Amino acid sequence: MSRTITVGLDDSPESRAAVEWAAREALLRRLPLTIVHVREPMPRYIGRTPLLDPEGYRHRTEQLVRASADGVQLHHPGLDVITEQLTGAVPDVLCEAADRAELLVLGSRGLGGLRGFVAGSVSLDVVARAERPVVLVRAGERAADEHETDPSGAPSAVTAFRPVVLGLDIEHPDDTLLAFAFDAAARRKAALRAVHAWSEPTTSFHGISGDGAHHDSLERGQASVLTQVLQPWRQKFPDVEVIEASRCGSAPQVLVDESRDASLAVVGRRIRTGSFGAHIGHVTHCALHHIAAPVAVVAHG
Repeated sequence: MSRTITVGLDDSPESRAAVEWAAREALLRRLPLTIVHVREPMPRYIGRTPLLDPEGYRHRTEQLVRASADGVQLHHPGLDVITEQLTGAVPDVLCEAADRAELLVLGSRGLGGLRGFVAGSVSLDVVARAERPVVLVRAGERAADEHETDPSGAPSAVTAFRPVVLGLDIEHPDDTLLAFAFDAAARRKAALRAVHAWSEPTTSFHGISGDGAHHDSLERGQASVLTQVLQPWRQKFPDVEVIEASRCGSAPQVLVDESRDASLAVVGRRIRTGSFGAHIGHVTHCALHHIAAPVAVVAHG
């Protein structure tokens, strides 16, 4: 069975933004869109409570899914839209849906301003467990937000895409992560900004004679390694403009700063099978909470 772009739907602004983003991504990838709504099992004693009206709830959710699909087809005629209404624990069902998808799209609550946005507990749970890429989209995300402004400075959805930003660990570069980021940039005809952060050794002291030269040497070395890591991918994607950003500083802060003008930020999550279970690394966790652009989390070995 061919994969689809799958999006989780509930009755929230962030979910509606996620559906619209997923529809645009499905068009970019020439894949069907699957809209999934998950109903949690209703305990028997609640089902017997007349005020809760389980039949009315079922009708409202069916109407929600139908209206969402109709809206997508109105805005994107020709896009193949599939709907699924499933029952179970929401994170579990969404993880299963992710396994069948090219990627899974979920919404994240928007807080606005410098506070960024917060990924809800369901989204974080799915991101920590899913082995397919998961994209989190903030409430209020619009197509124009991913594009450069037009010549008059007004928002536009028909100008060039803003850069795709990749957070990269050059000590452990992963092909799955790099392939996803380069492919996303190629589909958007956008530049790829590869961001790597490094810290000076604790033995380095500013102000001591020769310390500036040591810093410069470290900077050149880190930039050289980043270039080497990216070189094979430049050859695989010759049409993608690559911007190398090797910066000294805190990895989460550097990535957030470099993603302010991103159309999409791409970060990795290492799949762990140890006794502590699945979790999200601190850089990825920070990206999910503080990058305003959609954030793709790519699981890798």
